Amino acid sequence: MLKKKTAPRTRMRALPPVKYVLCLYIAGETSRSRSALANLKKICSERLDGSYRIEVIDLLNNPKLARDHQILALPTLVRRLPISMRKIIGDLSNTERVLVGLDIRSVERR
Repeated sequence: MLKKKTAPRTRMRALPPVKYVLCLYIAGETSRSRSALANLKKICSERLDGSYRIEVIDLLNNPKLARDHQILALPTLVRRLPISMRKIIGDLSNTERVLVGLDIRSVERR
């Protein structure tokens, strides 16, 4: 009987649970869209300690989502999780406003 080859076991690093799901709605690769994404990544890396997921939704690819998701201006950031959706419009350059608007001020980096 032939022995079945198995792949070597690799250690999987435990990822922190996702506590925040943030959706950034943009319209193409504009400077304002890039700025909003860069600002969001910076805020999340400094404040949310890896417990977040960012979804970028380009409304140029699917404009119907703007109406379905009630997006009136771009870029718009929507906090889907934790429950009680919150929205922030703009390039997210005012960090304090983003933290207050998304109610993530109390989350501290470990």
